Amino acid sequence: MQLYILRHGVADNGKPGGSDADRALTADGKKKLRETLRVVQRAGVAPELIISSPYLRAMETAAIATEIFAYKEALLQTKVLIPAEDPRPVWEEIRTHKSAASLLLVGHEPLLSALAAFLLGAPSVYVDMKKGAILRIDIESFGAQPRGVLKWMLVPKLV
Repeated sequence: MQLYILRHGVADNGKPGGSDADRALTADGKKKLRETLRVVQRAGVAPELIISSPYLRAMETAAIATEIFAYKEALLQTKVLIPAEDPRPVWEEIRTHKSAASLLLVGHEPLLSALAAFLLGAPSVYVDMKKGAILRIDIESFGAQPRGVLKWMLVPKLV
């Protein structure tokens, strides 16, 4: 499986007393995200399945991804992709969809950097997932412990 991990784009700071889950992408965040996703789309990325955190900024990011990748299926949501989650439930979610050739996960920090390290079998490694960054990890087997290979990572600053 080609697994793509995408951190949401730049979001506003939220309203005083507002919920973190309700923070929206900024106009600049949307612009940079589109530029980054167009680069990976031209490189042949076309997820078979997209799963997002239910937080607004992640859902907006996933909506932009569906547009850029011409994704026609239903966008799935899961709470295992919220910021403070643990990588293990995400691995179980990935295993649920192991028949998919390519899967895009849209979420937040600190979960996504921990997830990348976990999938690569190096949980103490820190992967610096900037806002709007996307990486690809190929999953070789779906046992209890993941076995992934990092193929590439793209941050918006490089686009």
